[in-house]
Amino acid sequence: MYQNSECQLYKYNPSFYLIKKETAAYFAKEFLSSELDEDHVAWLNFHSLSDKVSIEMLCQHLSIDKISIENIFLELRRPKVEENTGYIFFKVISALPNIDDSTILHNDQITFFLSEQYLISFQESNGNHFDDVRDRIEKNRGKIRSKKSDFLLFRALEGIVDNYYDVLDSVSQKVVHIEEELHITEDKSILFKIETEKRKLIELKKIATPMLDVVNQLVNSDSPVINKSTLTYFNNLYNSCSQVITEIESQKQILDGMANFYYASQGQRMNEIMKVLTIVSSIFIPLTFIAGVYGMNFKHMPELEYKNGYYTIIAIMFLIGACLFAFFVSKGWLKKKDYTNHE
Repeated sequence: MYQNSECQLYKYNPSFYLIKKETAAYFAKEFLSSELDEDHVAWLNFHSLSDKVSIEMLCQHLSIDKISIENIFLELRRPKVEENTGYIFFKVISALPNIDDSTILHNDQITFFLSEQYLISFQESNGNHFDDVRDRIEKNRGKIRSKKSDFLLFRALEGIVDNYYDVLDSVSQKVVHIEEELHITEDKSILFKIETEKRKLIELKKIATPMLDVVNQLVNSDSPVINKSTLTYFNNLYNSCSQVITEIESQKQILDGMANFYYASQGQRMNEIMKVLTIVSSIFIPLTFIAGVYGMNFKHMPELEYKNGYYTIIAIMFLIGACLFAFFVSKGWLKKKDYTNHE
C-alpha cells in the first residue's frame, strides 16, 4: 500500500530494484538529471494531479509537447494512442470494487507516457491499481525485471483489466445473493438492487470499451517504443478485454432475466389475488340474490309465513356455498401456486 506518498519511483534491472517516494516537485527537478539512465527501467507514478506546476515542469524537461501536457488534466473523451517523437501518450480508466454499498463504481482516470527509458503514470486520485505490478518488481516474479518499459506498460494495463474482473466478480456475487433473495421474498427493494447492479455493469462497459480500443491501437502500433516481441502480450491483453465485455453482457442478461422474473411473479401473484376475489364473488352472488329476494318488504310473501322458513333458507344458502366451494376445490382453482421455487 502506497497511499501516503504523493509520487513513487521504481527503478530496476534484472539484478537490482529501488523504490523512492518523494514529492512531485522533487521529481520535476531530479527525474531527468538524476533518476534516468540506460541501465535501468524507471516507472514514475503520481497518485494525484494536485501539483500541476510540477507536473508541467517535469513534462517540459522530458520534451513532451504542450497538447499532451494539457490532456493530462482533461477528461477522457475518446480512446486514442498518440505517437510522438520518443514517447507514446494515452489515457484509460481503471475501476475498483466498492468496499461499501455504494451504487456507483470507484474509478480513476490514468494517463500513461511511455518511452524506451521510462513509464510515467498519472492517477487523478489515490488508489491501488497496480499492486500486482509492484509485487512483481519487488519479488522479481515473472519476466518484468528482465524486460523493458513496454513490458512494464503491458503489466500495468493488465493490472487495470484484472481490476475490471474484480469488479465483475463483486457484481456476480451480489447477483447470486439477489437471485437467492428473489426466490424467498417479495420485497420491492429487490428491483432496486437489480437496477443498481445493472448500472454498475453499464458503467463498467463504458470504462472497458475505451481500454479495448487503446489496446487494439497498441497492438497495431508501429512505434519504435514498443518492441515487436511485446505485441504478443498486448494481443493477449486485447483478448482479455474482449472477454470482460462479453462477461458484462452475460451478467446484464442474467439481471434482465431476474427483473423479468420479478415482474412476472408479481403479475402471477396479482392474478392469484384476482382469482380468489372472483371465486369469493362467485360464491356470494347467489347467496346475495337469495338474501335480496327475501329482504324485500312486500306484504304478501308466502315463505314469510313458514314456521321454519328462516332455517330452511340459511340451510339452502349454506348448501349452495359449500357446493360451489367444493366445485372450485375440485377444479384446483383454490390451490396456491409457488412462483418463486423452481426446484
